[in-house]
Amino acid sequence: MDDSPLNNKEKIWQIVYQIPQGQVSSYGQVARLAGLPGYARYVGHVLKNLPATTKLPWHRVANSKGELSFPTGSREYQAQKSRLEAEGVVFVNGKFSLKKFGWNQEVDWAVNSGA
Repeated sequence: MDDSPLNNKEKIWQIVYQIPQGQVSSYGQVARLAGLPGYARYVGHVLKNLPATTKLPWHRVANSKGELSFPTGSREYQAQKSRLEAEGVVFVNGKFSLKKFGWNQEVDWAVNSGA
């Protein structure tokens, strides 16, 4: 198995690409699904360093408390919040419900694979 930094970034990109519109994954969940358990901060680092023109839905990744990780009120925070709200994610007091909007990758896999 190739654990080079580029390969790990590609694994993360592939997982993030699969997050459906209107759903959110945590950094930790992306790390686990990419085969990098315990590397939630690395996921954040990889996403933070994406080119501005990326088509990857980076905005669908947030922290495990149902909050955005950018400083509240920052340009980045507003951009991510606006994108998620446009997809139907509802924020109450700066948080969203992971129970309602969290990506259940295992259920998606079972449905899409016919399992």
